[in-house]
Amino acid sequence: MKSIIGIGNALTDILTVMEDESILKKYRLPVGSMNWVDSSTASTIWNEIKDRKIQIMPGGSAANTITGTAALGIRSAFIGKVGDDELGRLFKKGQEKIGISSILLHGTQSSGRSMVFITPPNAERTFANYMGAALEQEPEDLNEGFFDGYDILHLEGYLVQNHDLVRRAVEIGKKFGMTISIDLASYNVVESNYGFLHDIVENFVDIVFANESESKSFTRKAPEDALDELARVCKIAVVKIGAQGSFVKSGDEKYRIAPFPAKAVDATGAGDMFAAGFLYGYSRGLSLDVCGKIGSLVSSKVVEIIGTKMDQATWDGIKSGIAEIIEKA
Repeated sequence: MKSIIGIGNALTDILTVMEDESILKKYRLPVGSMNWVDSSTASTIWNEIKDRKIQIMPGGSAANTITGTAALGIRSAFIGKVGDDELGRLFKKGQEKIGISSILLHGTQSSGRSMVFITPPNAERTFANYMGAALEQEPEDLNEGFFDGYDILHLEGYLVQNHDLVRRAVEIGKKFGMTISIDLASYNVVESNYGFLHDIVENFVDIVFANESESKSFTRKAPEDALDELARVCKIAVVKIGAQGSFVKSGDEKYRIAPFPAKAVDATGAGDMFAAGFLYGYSRGLSLDVCGKIGSLVSSKVVEIIGTKMDQATWDGIKSGIAEIIEKA
């Protein structure tokens, strides 16, 4: 089985379920978007929501995916930057508890956090992120020794705010002959980094994960046409279309992946866990359609809880479901 290392923003997730979109409108946070906020805005929003029912847990897109791959039994590592504070220590402890080789560097600012607002009617997620120390990751932080012995490099699209960091990461990945995957993260991230992302995907990336809006921003096309366009510039393209499932394509090989039934209460982490399941299948050399089905299974379980932290019983059930998928294949 192949091993994986992820690079991303080490953020603590603070989740709250909203009755409506009033807070989003107040702070000009478009529904379904990811927004960077400064420490002052983060403190103001926090003071408004702290007395609500909230959940606090380690998070960040790539970190969530690496949590999933580790839970499924892949040798997994994560590179990020935190503050020298309690949140940073809790983040590291949480990763190591599930078997992740955690490479967490210390920045000068406090640890980053991601405030996640879940709104009706479709449990849409909107992010207000204070990046803190996570934003201090630099190309020089990436020691080549961190990558040695790993087969897959997984990047989150949110990192593209630092072009030099992402470029160094993919250059090291190619130097070591790694398979490189990226999750495009958010349509507004794609829009604001359009040229850079095209360059990185076309010249370095092997696997692209995108949802419907991200794929449209990247290609200016509808999902299936976007899939075809992505598959022309990388080895494997995955376009997720929410409750309708997903498409997977490599060369002339193309599949429509049906969703697994789920009682969705929170879409947080669905894409991250789809990537975890897919990369698990890929690490085992399974066929594209099986990889897609495993991704769909894992993502169907995380949407049934608030947040991304699934208990051991849930992971045991996922593993049983994966065994059934492989057996049927």
